[in-house]
Amino acid sequence: MKVSKLFSGGLVVFLFLQLLVPMQRASASPKPPSISAEAAALIDVASGRILYEKKGEQKMRIASLTKTMTAIVAIESSNLSDMVTVPPEAVGVEGSSIYLKNGEKLTLEDLLYGLMLRSGNDAAVTIATHVGGSVPGFVQMMNEKAAMIGMTHTNFMNPHGLDDSNMHYSTADDMVRLSAYALKNPVFRQIVSTKVKNIAWEGESWERRLQNKNKMLNLYKGADGVKTGYTKLAKRCLASSATRDGRQLAVVTLNAPDDWDDSMALMDWGFANFQTTPLIHKGDAVQGEFAGIKNEDHLRVTALNDFAYPLMDSEKNQVHTKVQMLEKELTAKLVGKHIGFVEFYMGEQLIGRIPLTASKQETSMATVAQSVEAGSFWRVLWTLMIGGLWDA
Repeated sequence: MKVSKLFSGGLVVFLFLQLLVPMQRASASPKPPSISAEAAALIDVASGRILYEKKGEQKMRIASLTKTMTAIVAIESSNLSDMVTVPPEAVGVEGSSIYLKNGEKLTLEDLLYGLMLRSGNDAAVTIATHVGGSVPGFVQMMNEKAAMIGMTHTNFMNPHGLDDSNMHYSTADDMVRLSAYALKNPVFRQIVSTKVKNIAWEGESWERRLQNKNKMLNLYKGADGVKTGYTKLAKRCLASSATRDGRQLAVVTLNAPDDWDDSMALMDWGFANFQTTPLIHKGDAVQGEFAGIKNEDHLRVTALNDFAYPLMDSEKNQVHTKVQMLEKELTAKLVGKHIGFVEFYMGEQLIGRIPLTASKQETSMATVAQSVEAGSFWRVLWTLMIGGLWDA
């Protein structure tokens, strides 16, 4: 009997300690798949975190992936219902075409479908001339947008990606950032996820039927973009995206003989090994001593926004915070005002910054009840533990 009671008391102590000190499980980061691409990058669209890269900063030709920039600049700078006249310089542009005729009129929206679904180089020149006033004027807009997005290893020389200049280049990292940026625009998202679209064909008794060249839309569950590309010098290039359970990933592969398989393997790996992890919720109190800051009104310091970040299981214990306060004294007049930041780091890398506000302490019956309930649980556990040891 004594042995039984001793074991019972020891078991309770063990369980109590597990509540206080969670078990640490060693877990190696899973290896990404082997791919054919010379360069590639995988990004979490919402957070902008690059989850994987292979030669991510190597400058390379990007073929028709260029048209992602052409499309987003046009969408942000013009009206989709604009009637656009096809200029003579757009007719007969080499490579992929939607067979525009000189002087033909289409809406900008129809041209964007022709650009992104069928990769029309004639559509690219027509859009550039309409939006930028000229192809060089539009290219300047493209490079300005690239700088704004943070594409630091990119230079555009044309709106279509044909191999007409050695100075037209980008990287896998830059292009996957561009994909993530563009996918946050609902018009762009709608266009690149469309499998088939009929658009006007002036002078003909039928419409143009545009079948999307992006096979990922049919090959991969949740696929919703983005753009194919190929030239003799750039080889096979692909920007693709997919959404599962509310999470969207995007992949860029450059010079990839097996581009479809590469993209699917990288997205499978990304969805399987990274989870969007909530790190703070709007209204959550931020803990800290806030040394040197007066708080005579006993205000709480709380987050103004939610923040979540894609993490592997092995990374979650690497996240830590720093609080940066803008005020030296917290008073009631600061309730609801921006008073500082909480910064989230993974190791030494800053991964997010959330603004802080001051809020009043809240005491409700529900809060009291929860506290009582929690206190009762610990009292019962302590009684069991002590009782078990005493009876032993």
